[in-house]
Amino acid sequence: MSTVAVATPVERERAAAAASRGRAVLPWVATGAAFLVLFAGPMADLAKQWWTDPNAGHGLLLAPIALYLAWRTGVRPDAKGQPVLGLCLLVVSVLLRYVGALAAELFTMRTSLVGAIVALIVFAWGARQLVRWWLPLTLVVLSVPLPTVVLNSAAFPLQLEASKMGAALLAWRQIPVLLDGNVIRLPGHTLFVTEACSGLRSLAALVALGVLIAGLWLKKPPVRLLLIAAAIPVAILLNGIRVFLTGFLVFFVDPKLGEGFMHLTEGWIIFVFAFAILGGLAWVLVRLERLWGRAA
Repeated sequence: MSTVAVATPVERERAAAAASRGRAVLPWVATGAAFLVLFAGPMADLAKQWWTDPNAGHGLLLAPIALYLAWRTGVRPDAKGQPVLGLCLLVVSVLLRYVGALAAELFTMRTSLVGAIVALIVFAWGARQLVRWWLPLTLVVLSVPLPTVVLNSAAFPLQLEASKMGAALLAWRQIPVLLDGNVIRLPGHTLFVTEACSGLRSLAALVALGVLIAGLWLKKPPVRLLLIAAAIPVAILLNGIRVFLTGFLVFFVDPKLGEGFMHLTEGWIIFVFAFAILGGLAWVLVRLERLWGRAA
């Protein structure tokens, strides 16, 4: 003789709660799977460029920091999704993704990836959540490398500026120097300021660090913009000083100091100085913000 087990009210409530949780999780799982299918290619290409391209290497640092800051900041208590707006943004991002794939244009595909992330945030928590997550989203945008055409057009003027500053400083130190574009001619030596020495790499990294420091330490948007803007002349000035130091060491010490490991070490030391200057300026601006707050 068989018996039939009858669920108690408590067990029925637990089963209903588990089924409800499963139904709530299922859309997120489906959305995540669809996102990976659509954007796995752009994400893999982006990660590969971060790893292999020195000009884009700061993305390896920015992306994890952005995820951490989004998690630390959390979701607004009054967050309310906007499914219609989020879906419209997602459709535009998907179309942009396929247009970029047809044109084999990496920057467009990566832009569509950022657009899809924004669309999902709006869909789930609303546009106001974008304001709450402005810092991690800005870091994500900065981690996307610019197109090669834009980089090349920006690198050459920076090469010329670094060459001019380096040559001027060498002349100030009474070193005979002749500047020919991005070529600095010294007695018995010739320095060629290459694209790698343009300072574009350090400029991109300093701007990203400026955004991070401004978002974490400063409160007022105008003061934040001031710090971010200051990163540009700091990077350009110190890169000119790097060119001067290279010429100085090549002329007075050893030509080998202008290449290889020593040249790379000079770049890192200069970048540390640039970061220290940016941090010092941020410290001053924090104190000024506090003074203004007390006076208000």
